[in-house]
Amino acid sequence: MKKFLNKPEDFVEEMLEGIYAAHPEVTHVADDLHCFVTANPVPGKVGIVTGGGSGHLPLFLGYVGDGMLDGAGVGGVFQSPSSDQILEVTKHVDQGAGVLYLYGNYSGDIMNFDLAGELAEVDDIETATVVGNDDVASSKPGEEHKRRGVAGIVFLYKVAGAAAAEMKPLSEVVRLTEKAKARTRTMGVALTPCIVPEVGKPSFTLGDDEMEIGMGIHGEPGITRKTLEPADAVVDEMMERIFAEQDYAAGDEVAIIVNGLGATPMEELYIFYRRISQLFAERNVTIAQVWIGEFATSMEMAGASISVLHLDDELKPLIERSATTPFFKHIAK
Repeated sequence: MKKFLNKPEDFVEEMLEGIYAAHPEVTHVADDLHCFVTANPVPGKVGIVTGGGSGHLPLFLGYVGDGMLDGAGVGGVFQSPSSDQILEVTKHVDQGAGVLYLYGNYSGDIMNFDLAGELAEVDDIETATVVGNDDVASSKPGEEHKRRGVAGIVFLYKVAGAAAAEMKPLSEVVRLTEKAKARTRTMGVALTPCIVPEVGKPSFTLGDDEMEIGMGIHGEPGITRKTLEPADAVVDEMMERIFAEQDYAAGDEVAIIVNGLGATPMEELYIFYRRISQLFAERNVTIAQVWIGEFATSMEMAGASISVLHLDDELKPLIERSATTPFFKHIAK
């Protein structure tokens, strides 16, 4: 293991201390660094809380800020935050309009968010839940409820945050977020494993000339492992599965995220986007918004994912609305 750290067991806490030192617009509550919240809550606005394991920056806490989320429970590396931590975040972000829980489809997160929601009800805080499940590789069509939430959840953060910023009620924020969820698909590919600091060795192995299509952000098995192919062929295989699930008709618009998993150069992500743009142009579909960079990583894993949100007249303005967080800045055109 070759990492810039002090003690492996201090990895998450010292990372959080660095973020708080660099970004005074966020803070923590309950004397717990893992209870990550905005320092500027908006009275009367629906609060939005996410959470999950560390090791995925800028997911999850990186999207807490103006126009997006209000708080995040921060777990250990690839570990869920506790229900108590989620509850403390919920109490802080509740501004009288209820709180939306928005997180990925992982059993530990589901268990702890559900428990936190039950405890919040005791304090008369209304909560609702939307669980991201955009990973096409993790289950077949018709069993979307089994799918993992990966980088496509950033689209849900953007839609939910924009709807809440427009002071829409909780029921409407939920409706729009569910709509975005139903219209979002992601496929990923991995080239190398990653190392959890407290483990100290790779979580799996891939040959020097191998790639794995559909691998999850914790190293979950993908669809197929094969010899590395040219970038265009990789994108074609990934996009074929996304195209098979959404009806992108001529004249439609989409938003795209090309996401690096932690150790992929930006140059390679733009090579990916070059081919993605060609494929949509062939279908006369307009790419109305594109974000290229690191949005949901897996420590130092080399690889990338492609997320597509099928826009409509309701979702497009919410995607385009300005938002500013420590790790994400978007200015409306």
